[in-house]
Amino acid sequence: MSDTEDAHIDAYRVGSVTEVEPCGSCKSSGKGLRVVSVDVGGDSPCVNIVTSAQNVRVGSRVVVAPVGSKVPNKDGDGFMLITRATVGGVVSMGMLCDSTMLNWSGGARGVAVQVPDSIPLGSPPPKTKPRLDGGGKDNTDAEIGSSQGGLFEKKLSKEEKKKLAAQKREAKRKAKAEAAGKDPS
Repeated sequence: MSDTEDAHIDAYRVGSVTEVEPCGSCKSSGKGLRVVSVDVGGDSPCVNIVTSAQNVRVGSRVVVAPVGSKVPNKDGDGFMLITRATVGGVVSMGMLCDSTMLNWSGGARGVAVQVPDSIPLGSPPPKTKPRLDGGGKDNTDAEIGSSQGGLFEKKLSKEEKKKLAAQKREAKRKAKAEAAGKDPS
């Protein structure tokens, strides 16, 4: 896509989900809709958005298509203007974006994209899909036995596990010998 074809993306904003509630009066559609409050930065207060995206949690960094912006139609032919809409008595002030709306490769339709916390609130989304684990060409491998957990935690190989276990045994043996007053060597 050219810069003019994805110019609509410049109107989107990165936001942080501050609250997620079931949309009790929105059950008629059968989609399990939820109301999320999103802080999009700046002086504006949080905006409420009714969504069916189930992958959104409090603290998620998402991309919002605010009222007045345009999103691609589902068939990919043309655009739809985002307007203030009332869904089940709840006012929705935008839409959470999925990867197809942002022209990113990967991701599924209807699954809200998540971006790293390093992207400032209120800024336009990145042009390409970022890595949530912070990985990239300029990052070095994590240390063996790193305590950094999460979805993208590095898994240890059998050799690394054996080496780590041997190091722990050796440290324990030395500590035990020092406590007994013996030379650990």
